[in-house]
Amino acid sequence: MVAGFDRYFQIAPCFRDEDARADRSPGEFYQLDVEMSFVEQEEVFGVMEELFCGLFAEFSDWELTPPPFPRIPYAEALRRFGSDKPDLRFGLEIEDLSAFFADSPFRIFRQVVEEGGVVRGICVPELADRPRSFFDNLERFVRTQGGKGMAYLIFKEEAVEGSIAGALGRELIEQLRRQIGAEIGSALLLIADTTGTASRVAGLLRLHLADLLELRQPKVYRFCWIVDFPMYEWSEERGGVEFSHNPFSMPQGGMEALEHQPPLEILAHQYDIVCNGLELSSGAIRNHRPEVMYKAFDLAGYAREVVDEKFGGMIRAFQCGAPPHGGIAPGIDRRVMLLADEPNLREVSAFPLNQQGQDLLMGAPGPVSARQLEELHLQLKPEV
Repeated sequence: MVAGFDRYFQIAPCFRDEDARADRSPGEFYQLDVEMSFVEQEEVFGVMEELFCGLFAEFSDWELTPPPFPRIPYAEALRRFGSDKPDLRFGLEIEDLSAFFADSPFRIFRQVVEEGGVVRGICVPELADRPRSFFDNLERFVRTQGGKGMAYLIFKEEAVEGSIAGALGRELIEQLRRQIGAEIGSALLLIADTTGTASRVAGLLRLHLADLLELRQPKVYRFCWIVDFPMYEWSEERGGVEFSHNPFSMPQGGMEALEHQPPLEILAHQYDIVCNGLELSSGAIRNHRPEVMYKAFDLAGYAREVVDEKFGGMIRAFQCGAPPHGGIAPGIDRRVMLLADEPNLREVSAFPLNQQGQDLLMGAPGPVSARQLEELHLQLKPEV
């Protein structure tokens, strides 16, 4: 963009040191890298929606989300789905019931809210005939995922049952049932914890229920955009703020936001495109102004000299003048995985590596000779 190109795309091999998992190849993947000058977020979305709709319509006969895809703010996604890559093929949205229990006589939940935590609930239809062991297994699942436990209410025709039915009382339960719109035969699953843990565990419970109850709508692609990512997050390890997503994104509000807003309240022009609970790409409106970049890194604890040392090429280029620009780089491997309806990326990779990043057929990586190390001026040190 500094050189004067107004737009470009490339199919680029990428190398990244990340843990292997079903939707991620260890070490290597391919992406469609797209950048455009003089664009805003919605213009990037329009181009990519046209691309995805055309691509998925050509290579699949599944039902497709019509454009424009839903835009879901990051904070809202965590509250409603417990994840920043929500699977929209089924309902079971998470309810925030913190305000309800903050004034309730139920001491356990009230105390969680008073201490800064939250109460999250999932109302699941047609669970009234499930045995107690079903709910016990759900609670065990919650504990294995790091939660403190799970309470539940079962709304039956003749009465309300569940682990906290006796503690809440009939009147309070009826108020709660009306607030969430629970129908007879449904069950309300409740998790009370810190905000981060409650959101994450409720999100995992939501996905677990979709598996158990086979709730996902078949043969559909449900796309959405996750927007308004926080620019910074708190790091207990560093004892301060750090970048939460992409440090080279333009903060919403620019320099004024960096100078006058608390860092943890600053949002960034960052976005993800998600399909069926799978993140296909991250993108951003880029930070093209050196002074804004220096300030953004300063808030994260990086001195101007460090920025010059680590990212000097970018800084010098932008000092010559760069247009506002933005882009995105969707992963090609994951799109093929979705189109092939495969649960594991290895099934669509020509030469898949194992989870240790090894190619067993080629015997790679192999031992390095002393001569090769000498040529590269490398020295191996024994592990301590």
